[in-house]
Parts: sequence; C-alpha cells; structure tokens
Amino acid sequence: MESLLSRITIEEGKCGGRPCIRGMRIRVSDVLNLLSSGMTHSEILSDYPDLEENDIRACLSYASVRFDHAVIVA
Repeated sequence: MESLLSRITIEEGKCGGRPCIRGMRIRVSDVLNLLSSGMTHSEILSDYPDLEENDIRACLSYASVRFDHAVIVA
C-alpha cells in the first residue's frame, strides 16, 4: 500500500492544496466521485489517458487510510 500512497501528492497552490495524483491536476476526490457515480476503471482510464490503473487504486487506498479513525460519541 505504501507504494500506492506515494502516487498521491499534495502541493501548496495546486488544486487548493487538495490531494492529487502524481502531481497532476486530477484530484483524488474527482476520481472517487467518478467511481461513486458508477464509472468503471476502464471508463475513467479512457476519459483520463494520463491516469494509470494504480492511480485509481491509490485513490481508494488514500480514502481508506484517511477515513479509518475512531469516532467518539459524546
């Protein structure tokens, strides 16, 4: 998973500091939104020829790591 997460970059001044894929202006959230809308990996890769299959996997891994935290209910 470490090598997949290295594909996710955060740069000040690029996409508002949001996580992107390999320094491109394709945000992790963009890919996640496409997946949640029902697009397949093949469709996404066709629409974004600069992306690679592992970029999509990296987005999913990043989301998994970012949202895996305890929720404390008061």
